Amino acid sequence: MKTCFALFSAAVIAFMATGCTTTETGAYAPQNSDQFNYEATAPFVLMDKGAQNSVTVADIHSETLPDGRLQVAANVRNRENRRIQVQANCEFKNTDGFAVDSSPWQTLILTENSMETIQFASMNKDAKRYTIRVREAR
Repeated sequence: MKTCFALFSAAVIAFMATGCTTTETGAYAPQNSDQFNYEATAPFVLMDKGAQNSVTVADIHSETLPDGRLQVAANVRNRENRRIQVQANCEFKNTDGFAVDSSPWQTLILTENSMETIQFASMNKDAKRYTIRVREAR
C-alpha cells in the first residue's frame, strides 16, 4: 500500500512539475478572428439555417435623411414555395463599425416566392454603416 502511494505521489509531482513549465508568456493571440465575422463587413446577414435556406435579399438601398440620420430599405425575397415568417432588424454602426443604434425586430410574412420591402431609420446622426439581420420568427 505504501508502495502504491509512493508511486502515485511521484507521478503527481512529476505531472505537476512538467505541467507548470511553459516557454510562452502572456495571453494567447486570437485565431481566425475575422473568418466568420460577417456582421462586421456584410450589409445583410441571415442568422440561422432556416433563414439561410428560405430568404435572400434582392436589393439594398441606403440614404442620408435631411436631418443626418441614415435610412435603409431592403427587398427581402422568399425563395421557398411556401409561406414563411421571419424577423428582421438593423444594427446601425459608426464609421469604426461599433453599434450606435439598433432597431426593434420586425415580423415579416412572405408568401410563396414573394418579395417585400422592409425599411429602417437610425435614431441618431452617428450611424454611417449598417447590418440588416434576418432570422426565423420565434
